Amino acid sequence: MLTGLILSSIFGLIIGSFLNVCIYRFPKNQSIVFPASHCPSCNTPIKFYDNIPLLSYIILRGKCRACGKPISLRYPAVELLTGLLTAVFYYQWHWNLPWLVISLLAVYTLIVVSAIDFETMMISDLFSVILATLGLAGSPFNPCFDGLTWYSNLGQSALGLAAGGGSIWLLAVLGKAIYKRDAVGEGDIFLMGAIGSLCGWEGVITTVIMASFFGSVYGISLMVLKKADRLSSMPFGPFLAIGAAINLYNLIEPSWFATLFAI
Repeated sequence: MLTGLILSSIFGLIIGSFLNVCIYRFPKNQSIVFPASHCPSCNTPIKFYDNIPLLSYIILRGKCRACGKPISLRYPAVELLTGLLTAVFYYQWHWNLPWLVISLLAVYTLIVVSAIDFETMMISDLFSVILATLGLAGSPFNPCFDGLTWYSNLGQSALGLAAGGGSIWLLAVLGKAIYKRDAVGEGDIFLMGAIGSLCGWEGVITTVIMASFFGSVYGISLMVLKKADRLSSMPFGPFLAIGAAINLYNLIEPSWFATLFAI
């Protein structure tokens, strides 16, 4: 198990380096294949020994070797997060290889979505389509579902997709009625639908609750620091992603919330 955790974390670090490329290039409509990795400040191609995940950032002290400009902290942060999550999900789902692959692909997609949403306040529908496809195609192996047949699990995935999109659409309608402006982006609606296909309708409930909590903590923190006010816009996608990842790991049982509401 220890060897598996070490190898999975190293694999995750490498994937995290690729995710950084996606995060930087997708919003700019650039190819994620060509050209090779280069410094965004001076466009100097990055040598292979300066492109080792996490380690190169430490050796270079967070600066480009060619021009000396600071390297965004986002690069090592994404690599470290991806490495940690890969190891954590390997530990949880190594016995269910199909679901391990599907859940990791979903987590990697959510990392890209979160970083782009934080930087641009936009969520591409492409990522929601990818997540929904993973959810529907992976439903026969999904431990979040309790169906006895593949088509029963597929039905639960489809129901989750509808419930996810519908719940955020309802929040958007209510938010607009209360605040007289768009309170939830269209991208969040499609993203939550895709998350529902992975987590089911019960997972939609827990994801929205957790996203609302983490989002509120983040928003209040910004207001305390005088960096935002009550009407400031902020991304919701990253907090939906946190709730989704917790559900994919199966850390939170939906029945806990059902018991809470019953009390």
